[in-house]
Amino acid sequence: MSRPTLSHFDPVSGKAAMVDVGEKPVTRREAVARASVKISAGLARLLKEGRVEKGDAFTVAKTAAVLAAKDTGRLIPLCHPLPLDVVEVDLTLDETELRVHISATARTQARTGVEMEAMVAASVAALTLYDMCKGADKEMVIEQVYLARKTGGKSGPFHHPLESAP
Repeated sequence: MSRPTLSHFDPVSGKAAMVDVGEKPVTRREAVARASVKISAGLARLLKEGRVEKGDAFTVAKTAAVLAAKDTGRLIPLCHPLPLDVVEVDLTLDETELRVHISATARTQARTGVEMEAMVAASVAALTLYDMCKGADKEMVIEQVYLARKTGGKSGPFHHPLESAP
């Protein structure tokens, strides 16, 4: 049985290696990642009323997410640094489910995709929300960090089954 070719491994040594994207065409690429944070009813009330002790948790989480997306090439060893056109981050309080839903979108025109930038942004938004709110709710749970969809590149579009049809 033949082994699948893994793009991030040197074929001779078998060691991890950065992919050479120098010959790939520059295309427009977009990725959307999602995350959610399960919270208590008390924290939901504080977020709704803008009374989190450390300040505006959603604004700080959005800012941290954008900064993290811009640093993805430094944080994830084999990622290429990308010229991001935009990073958009939305946090939505769901008082019924007692969750904060996070959506992070990254767009670029480059030789490689922005999936990791979107995933890092969603993850860091969730971690920052936790940090901002841990004084009020230490039992928060970060859940379901995943790539929701992506466009552009050789592999074409992708839509996660958890998402509605495009």
